[in-house]
Amino acid sequence: MPGESDCPPLPVEGNPPLLTAGRLLGIDYGQKRLGIAVSNDEQTIASPLENYSRRSDKLDGARLQQLAREYRVVGCVVGLPLHMGGGASESSHRAQKFAAWIQQLTGLPIDYQDERCTSAVVEEQLILMDVTRQKRKQLLDKLAAQIILQTYIDRRRVPPVPPDSVDDVP
Repeated sequence: MPGESDCPPLPVEGNPPLLTAGRLLGIDYGQKRLGIAVSNDEQTIASPLENYSRRSDKLDGARLQQLAREYRVVGCVVGLPLHMGGGASESSHRAQKFAAWIQQLTGLPIDYQDERCTSAVVEEQLILMDVTRQKRKQLLDKLAAQIILQTYIDRRRVPPVPPDSVDDVP
């Protein structure tokens, strides 16, 4: 596919793993807006927090630092927009640069969660619920951040089953 990179997303340099207890901040990255969600202390439930309209690096950084302090955040999960085939995109690399900036700004560890189709799924659900276009715009990014964070939480709670441990079914 044109423009699709086969290179995998890059890890955040020198990044320690996220703690398994304490609040996590989930971010649906966008150049104009950020959707933001937060988990509970036990990391079992993600809740939508806010849509943040980006203004400047200084103001954006101050807001993220404020949220990290206010909610006693122990790590951040940034949605990673990958191509449908799983390759990194230009948007992926922008999200990774943003994640590295957050790490430098807050000192918090960062991890990623694949966000393919997240916004489309949220939009579809809101349409099915007969939510007006104006109200959908107000909800979309923070609900996408909630799904990104909840998916990350759920993925970490369920240990993967090794392929060779699955019994053959006749």
